[in-house]
Amino acid sequence: MKKIIVPIDFSEYSENALETAAVLARKYNAEILALHMLELSNAVLTSTSDQKDVEALFYMKLAEKKFKNFLEKDYLNDINVTPIVKHFKVFSEVNEVAKENEANLVVMGSHGVSGLKEVLIGSNTEKVVRHSDIPVLVVKHNPILTDFESVVFACDFSEDAIKPYINAAKMFEAINAKMHLLYVNVPDSGFRSSAEMEKLVANFLKRADGNLDRMKNVTYVSDYTIEEGILNFSNVLGADLIAIATHGRTGLAHFFEGSISEDIANHSTLPVMTFKI
Repeated sequence: MKKIIVPIDFSEYSENALETAAVLARKYNAEILALHMLELSNAVLTSTSDQKDVEALFYMKLAEKKFKNFLEKDYLNDINVTPIVKHFKVFSEVNEVAKENEANLVVMGSHGVSGLKEVLIGSNTEKVVRHSDIPVLVVKHNPILTDFESVVFACDFSEDAIKPYINAAKMFEAINAKMHLLYVNVPDSGFRSSAEMEKLVANFLKRADGNLDRMKNVTYVSDYTIEEGILNFSNVLGADLIAIATHGRTGLAHFFEGSISEDIANHSTLPVMTFKI
C-alpha cells in the first residue's frame, strides 16, 4: 500500500477518514493524497465575463486556503501528504485521480443515508464506491480500530467474484489480517443445501487459489437478506472490517436492482471495504 486517496469536503466525516488514512499511512509508510473537489457551478466555470472570472478565482483561492488549514493536523506530522485540488463537480471522478496517481486505496468517511433520501440521492460515498476501480474503505467513526485483524469477506462465490477475492486476499495478507469467507444463504436468491454450498465454494477456491486451503475459513449462514446475514455474522464474530465485492452498477440498473455493497457501506457500523468486480 503506497498511496491512499482521501476525498475532503471539510466535514467531520472526511476528518474521520483522514485520521484513519493517517494511521494506515504511518503503519505502511504510505503517502496520503488529500483530494478536495471544488464544486463550482457551470455558470462560474464557463463564464467569459471579467466579473465572473474574478468570482471564480475568489472561490478557488478561498477553498484552497480552507483546504490548507484543514490539513494542519497533529496526526499528520511526519506523514507525506500531497494536497490535490480539482475543479470537479461529482464524486465519481475520484477514480480519475486514482488512475493518474496509481493509488492503492480510497478512504472515505460516511454518516450513511436511509429511507427516501437513500433511494433518490444516495451519498457521495456511494458514488465513489460505484465508480472506483480500486478498493474503497468506508469509515463511520474516528479510527478506534485500524489493525483489521479479523476481516469478513462476503461474496456469492461466482466466477465474477474471483478477481475481487484475489485482490482482497492479497491486501489482507499484506496487512496480516485473517480473512473469514462468508456465504449467505437466502430464500429469494436460490436457496441451496449444505452440499450445494460446499460444492460451489470448493469449485470457486480451486479456480481462484488452485487449492482448497481456505475451505476451513468459510462460514455458511442462512438469513432473510444477504445484508442482514453479513451484518449479523460480522457482529457475532467481532470482526474489525467487512469486505465485499461490488458490481459498481450505475443508472437505471442501479436504481432497480440496488447494490448490496452500497447498502452495507451505508448501514454498517463497522468499517467496510469494497472491491470492484
